[in-house]
Amino acid sequence: MADEVDRRLDAALDEAFDEYFEDTYTNIVKNQKRKHRKRAYVERNREEGHTRLWNDYFSDNPTFPPHLFRRRFRMNKPVFMRLVNCLSETFPFFQHRRDAIGRLGLSPLQKCTAALRMLAYGCAADAVDEYLRLGETTTLSCLTNFTEGVIQLFGDEYLRRPNPKDLQRLLDIGEIRGFPGMIGSIDCMHWEWKNCPTAWKGQYTRGSGKPTIVLEAVASQDLWIWHTFFGSPGTLNDINVLDRSPVFDDILEGRAPRVQYQVNGHHYGLPYYLTDGIYPRWSTFIQSISNPQSPEEQLFARVQESTRKDVERAFGVLQARFAIVKNPAILWDKRQIGMVMRTCIILHNMIVENERNGYTQCDISEFEEGESSRTSEVDMSYARKPSNLRAMLEIRSQVRDQHIHEQLKFDLIQNIWNKFGNYENV
Repeated sequence: MADEVDRRLDAALDEAFDEYFEDTYTNIVKNQKRKHRKRAYVERNREEGHTRLWNDYFSDNPTFPPHLFRRRFRMNKPVFMRLVNCLSETFPFFQHRRDAIGRLGLSPLQKCTAALRMLAYGCAADAVDEYLRLGETTTLSCLTNFTEGVIQLFGDEYLRRPNPKDLQRLLDIGEIRGFPGMIGSIDCMHWEWKNCPTAWKGQYTRGSGKPTIVLEAVASQDLWIWHTFFGSPGTLNDINVLDRSPVFDDILEGRAPRVQYQVNGHHYGLPYYLTDGIYPRWSTFIQSISNPQSPEEQLFARVQESTRKDVERAFGVLQARFAIVKNPAILWDKRQIGMVMRTCIILHNMIVENERNGYTQCDISEFEEGESSRTSEVDMSYARKPSNLRAMLEIRSQVRDQHIHEQLKFDLIQNIWNKFGNYENV
């Protein structure tokens, strides 16, 4: 009797195991078929996409005139062709090559246009498929290679610190505007991160808002962005970002050119930035006056606040040119987000350089004709030596000196009043 029970039990267990392994094998086979399912091939006729793009914008008699090219590509044609030629000469990805059957692949114009359209319009990767004949994955690959190539080829030139010639021009512009020694304005901008990982949201979210990444930038009157520091979590304010920023590294380490300027009869040796009220009262920062009382203070506050808007204008133009920076970032990789931001700033500076003559600028021809009236100058012959720890601490104390800040601000108030006080409208 016991043997019969054992036999039936073994039979039931064998049947159960067979059913289990059969179901498991069936699921594995289904998953493998789903995994290795052949993707539907779409004949996009990429040659037709290149021909259409060429006839619309790049032929001798294009369909769309130059002003529409400037509007849709965010830059003039020579700037775009410079990008295409440099990228195609340097990186194999952008070269026009044939595949295994001898068919020409996507052209450099198609790849660069696809990447630029994503930056300019902030659209999805498959939004350019119908016109340029690129698939979604190919477009994302174009964006990645485009950002890496632009940073590698043009980053050193268009993300540089001001050289002595640039610094002298900035000082001349600042002197004409009533701020001798001023080389720009500094502020921060937040870029929303839509696909921020859940584990990081507490670090990148301030209050009940949405996750953001902070960009610190310095801009001049012509909207050129001279300094960028991107990647700080959105919970940080401008002061916390400043503590991490390398904005004063060149001065502290002895690499910055030596600057001398005179305001109201007093001599100073450190240039400064115009800021809003959150920044500390250092000798390198000049804020407005929150509650001006005298006519001199009221005039200074108006001029300072209007001049400080240079960096705000630069942020606005950057977001208007490249909607990907204005819209929430949909990328997952923070490194890729940073590359997109740096690429947009490089392209922005390239456009500024190309169109600078068309902007409203200060006339500095008086300084070029004769330097007798110039009170701000860069010592071209002076080369700073690398700073040791003691020298760095001394320079750091000068940068953060509040007494120099108060004296400089008082001198600037008097200088603004002497320069613009007789005008009814400033």
